[in-house]
Amino acid sequence: MATETLQDLAAEARGCTRCPLYKPATQTVFGEGPRGAAIVFVGEQPGDQEDRQGRPFVGPAGRIFDQALAEAGIPRDRAYITNAVKHFKFTPRGKRRLHKRPNAFEIDRCKWWLDRELALIRPRLTVALGATAVRALTGRPLAIGETRGRIFDLAPDLPGLVTVHPSSLLRVPDPEAKRLAYAAFVKDLAVAADALTLTG
Repeated sequence: MATETLQDLAAEARGCTRCPLYKPATQTVFGEGPRGAAIVFVGEQPGDQEDRQGRPFVGPAGRIFDQALAEAGIPRDRAYITNAVKHFKFTPRGKRRLHKRPNAFEIDRCKWWLDRELALIRPRLTVALGATAVRALTGRPLAIGETRGRIFDLAPDLPGLVTVHPSSLLRVPDPEAKRLAYAAFVKDLAVAADALTLTG
């Protein structure tokens, strides 16, 4: 089914029932950014704050992501930012809602939306943030440590780059290790920025 605009696609996705995750979630969290974006970032799924606000990457991981984007020289408002899965998957724990990783079925069911986003945007580069995004874009699990930070075809006619999800940086307990992990993340994003400049 052809959809003329991202706004039309987002409106259609608001009623998505393709997998059971829509039932406990507050809302569908669709991607945001310009249709002509040269670069698309694909994360895992909305978190607690994203689910409440209806926007991707606005929670703690989003703040790290914004800072890293700025340091790598990529304006957020010129990128398209989305998730492999559009509903928040969680386990209730008292008043808290703890993130739970999407399974292969949920990723595959939601790929229908991701494929349509990418077909409309036609980015020059797609960045997979973490294992779930890698699984969605390549159709198979890949070891991030072995593939991160270099440009290769994630799928036919889909050049991209693999890096960690910024939420992983929040879980690094040692301050020095966290600093190094963050620097490596920025370095990966800078590779993407350089690739866009070279293909510009």
